[in-house]
Amino acid sequence: MPGNDEWRNWAGNQTATGLTVEHPSGTGEIAAVVAAAAASGRRVRPIGSGHSFSGIGVPEQVQLVLDRHAGVVDVDDAGRATVRAGTPLHRLNRELAAHGRALTNLGDIDRQTIAGAVSTGTHGTGARFGGIASSVRALELVLADGPVLHCSPEEHPDVFSAARVGLGALGVLSTVTLQTVPAFALHAVEAPARLPDLLADLDAVMTSTDHVEFYWFPHTERCTTLRNTRVPLAEAAPPPRWRMVWEDEVVGNAAFGAVVAAGRAVPALVPPLARLAAAGMAGGERTDVAHRVFVARRRVRFREMEYAVPREAAAEVLRELHRTVAASGWRVPFPVEVRYAAADDVPLSPAADRPTAWIAVHVPARSEPGEYFAAFEAIARAVGGRPHWGKLHGLGSADLRELYPRFDEFVALRDRLDPTGLLGNAHLDRVLGTAGVA
Repeated sequence: MPGNDEWRNWAGNQTATGLTVEHPSGTGEIAAVVAAAAASGRRVRPIGSGHSFSGIGVPEQVQLVLDRHAGVVDVDDAGRATVRAGTPLHRLNRELAAHGRALTNLGDIDRQTIAGAVSTGTHGTGARFGGIASSVRALELVLADGPVLHCSPEEHPDVFSAARVGLGALGVLSTVTLQTVPAFALHAVEAPARLPDLLADLDAVMTSTDHVEFYWFPHTERCTTLRNTRVPLAEAAPPPRWRMVWEDEVVGNAAFGAVVAAGRAVPALVPPLARLAAAGMAGGERTDVAHRVFVARRRVRFREMEYAVPREAAAEVLRELHRTVAASGWRVPFPVEVRYAAADDVPLSPAADRPTAWIAVHVPARSEPGEYFAAFEAIARAVGGRPHWGKLHGLGSADLRELYPRFDEFVALRDRLDPTGLLGNAHLDRVLGTAGVA
């Protein structure tokens, strides 16, 4: 019988009630839960940390939580790490470090599970580096009627190819095998910049070292650039703890949280506060273990929309967004984040077959995005932008079919593996179409 358990995501904008919540341990128990749901005709949805802003993880009847199915299973001599699907990235980083290994790239949040990060196309920045899914070398998938499918480029290659960004629609990821690299450090430099200067030759800026990103503060031309250069692990020299507490907790979270709260209370303060925030974030240099540099603590909650646009269109998208914000009456307290990523070959990856610029906009978690997100989405769509699967967007299956050459191939595979939509939800019905309906 359905229970009364409730669920909400990290941002608080997605909720569900009246759920049966299962916490299986091991692939066999996952398969048993899925088979039982199939037998009773109830939809089952796997969930990771709930860090998606879109409705991709919202359960409708049975929620499959993999917190008891976590940890690194093995790291072989070639550096391939087999990891249980419920492993959060912060735990994975620690366990890989104990083996002298690391993921080659990370985003700035490490609360997601590896299954959620892979399934939604989570990425970091770096013109030569793809998202986490591009490191997947094999995976184990529990199908809608309970069987377990082992997938790799040699074994069920069509399923393997699609399931690297599978949206949780093809089956429940049980284990993922990732190609890791020897552990390394990053030399990080933060500096202030002006938006017109960055956009004058954006490619040169974003390819100036291994991992580059920047934050633009709306209502100003002020930006903060972050340049991370890969160096040998022996060069790591972690800063003293007091400095990290000051930068991460005091400046990055407490002070920024106060700025956001003040802007929500008195919208007229947002432009001067944006200038203040930009000045407070810029500056600093350190060399540390890679995952400690890639990841930033995010205690100020927000809602996010992110689009992957063709790299050559990124500068004009940002110019148009700047013009749109300046001409509006909006008050935008969060910076816009800009990153680069390499092309990949994953059918539903937003970076599929093209070098990509990722542009993300944010509002406070308790605010409605309203016209701001809608305007940004229109700007990004005009250049063929593709939305991040875990972020807010307004597109449906007809729109997405135009953006992904292999969209119908993915949907046909979903219909073959899950013909009744057992693993779906209302959001997947919207973005993929209802299972089994041609």
